[in-house]
Amino acid sequence: MIVAKDAITDYIPHRPPFVMVDHLIAATHERFESDFMVMADNVLVNDGFFQETGLIEHIAQTCAASFGYLDREEGGEPKIGFIGAVSKVLVTGLPPAGATIRTVVTPLHRLGNIYLVKGESFLDGRILLGCELKIVVSE
Repeated sequence: MIVAKDAITDYIPHRPPFVMVDHLIAATHERFESDFMVMADNVLVNDGFFQETGLIEHIAQTCAASFGYLDREEGGEPKIGFIGAVSKVLVTGLPPAGATIRTVVTPLHRLGNIYLVKGESFLDGRILLGCELKIVVSE
């Protein structure tokens, strides 16, 4: 783990109750990894399950934390990013409250300050959701 739960908001602009990343496990230019324990009172839990929108937001916040971490490693400050587009969404399941999900993001392409990434969230090694995101990072 490279960023603990109590320090994650140093790398993302989000604040409770909308923080959807607990730990940044790894961040390189080729791969980001994080985890998140879904609490029953999370704003994106419905009928006891973390919703698709929550999984997509978790993937986006994994990107934010990773980009912020890499910026700091290179001597800069974390920048703000925005979801520009979501595509190729495949949902195979939703995690119940109390579960810890693990997410892997792979940056695929970069054009200036726009990144295309592939994100996949897992529960106990089983994929829950996969998608591609275009992330626009402020300059």
